[in-house]
Amino acid sequence: QRRGKARAWLPAAPLLLMAVGGIAFVSAVPAGAKAESVAGAEPFSEARLAELTAQGRPVFAYFTADWCLTCKVNEKAVIETDAVARVLADHKVAVLVGDWTDGDPALGRFIERHNRAGVPLYLWYKPGEPEPRVLPQILTQAMLRDLASGG
Repeated sequence: QRRGKARAWLPAAPLLLMAVGGIAFVSAVPAGAKAESVAGAEPFSEARLAELTAQGRPVFAYFTADWCLTCKVNEKAVIETDAVARVLADHKVAVLVGDWTDGDPALGRFIERHNRAGVPLYLWYKPGEPEPRVLPQILTQAMLRDLASGG
């Protein structure tokens, strides 16, 4: 048993190598750089949300943070795709983005009011309905296309 104990770490060696090697592919984001988002997206504020809903526009509000892996996957695989951006624009859906990277207390309180402890939070405001639909934490392109199309 003692002889095997000395080599117990060997199965983990390839994983360690992959993790260290993966660091070479990570690039730093310059300070102050803005994340890409859907064309026409605006920073979230409760005042702007109230204006848009009063105008009778559908609103997709999403709350994200640079350190949120689920957020980044949803953004790249769903929200920022050409197909979703096109359908949101075609149906005049306003997009509001709440960036909670720095832990903005006002955003934190808004997120908590929707029974969430953090990000991601995705809200769909349908014209004429007083409360938003809270979307799941994992989005699909079909889900957003259907919502924008009135489905």
